[in-house]
Amino acid sequence: MSPAFQPDPDWLSFCPDPSKPGYAPPPGAVDAHCHVFGPGDVFPYAPERKYTPTDAGKDQLFALRDFLGFDRNVVVQATCHGSDNRALADALIAAEGRARGVATIRPGVSGTELAELDAAGVRGIRFNFVKRLVDPKPDDYYRGLVDLIAPLGWHVVVYFEAPDLAERWDLFTSLPTTVVVDHMGRPDVTQPLDGEGFGLFLRFMAEHENVWSKVGGAERLSVSGPPDYADVVPFARHVVQTFPDRVLWGTDWPHPNMKSHMPDDGKLVDMIPRIAPTEDLQHKLLVANPQRLYWEA
Repeated sequence: MSPAFQPDPDWLSFCPDPSKPGYAPPPGAVDAHCHVFGPGDVFPYAPERKYTPTDAGKDQLFALRDFLGFDRNVVVQATCHGSDNRALADALIAAEGRARGVATIRPGVSGTELAELDAAGVRGIRFNFVKRLVDPKPDDYYRGLVDLIAPLGWHVVVYFEAPDLAERWDLFTSLPTTVVVDHMGRPDVTQPLDGEGFGLFLRFMAEHENVWSKVGGAERLSVSGPPDYADVVPFARHVVQTFPDRVLWGTDWPHPNMKSHMPDDGKLVDMIPRIAPTEDLQHKLLVANPQRLYWEA
């Protein structure tokens, strides 16, 4: 770890020795949600960050990809790097076509920078509304950023907590791009599937065919906990079975801001056949859908 960037005292580092999953992903499978952190002495963390992580660079990410049996990654810009996308772009270029990216941009970003990110493999931008991680902006701020990426054909990833969906409904439903929701909008898994909170999320997907969802993040959502995360499975399986052509899955490595425990990535992979119970659903979730969104777009 860089001496200039010591991790937060309560920071939980990623599992250094994950188990080998019993489930073997199909050829072409994509881990469609993961991050790179630093290393801080090469790619400094943003001054405005709300957390300082343990370094988790591209070499460790690619080693995990191979160990878990995936062929490709989608690397999402981490909030600890702000809008400095150099670590992300470096990882994408090093992957030699086996990774795509989701960047963070701010007003004033140049056309040259956007073109360079596109050439590196970026295919979307992320809007984070989780108040403990960022300071969310007014709706027009985000609409302005969408205007900047429209010529590139990029999509938008949104990260929010369940109560934020109603608050930002007008923004989210007005976005003209594909909209990918992180972690199913963080539902309260102690409530029923047809409860008010998750029901609104399902309505969001049902009424707007441009809305996709990532169905990973069980370690973040679960109350029952590891290794099975059984209380998350019905929610994720329902989304996969209801919207099979608009779902993605990812490890979320290196699992930033986990407080209760650090998951075993092999056990997370073993959840896949429980949320996508047929080979056809697994192929759509892991291969066809990310291929269409990130490599064919």
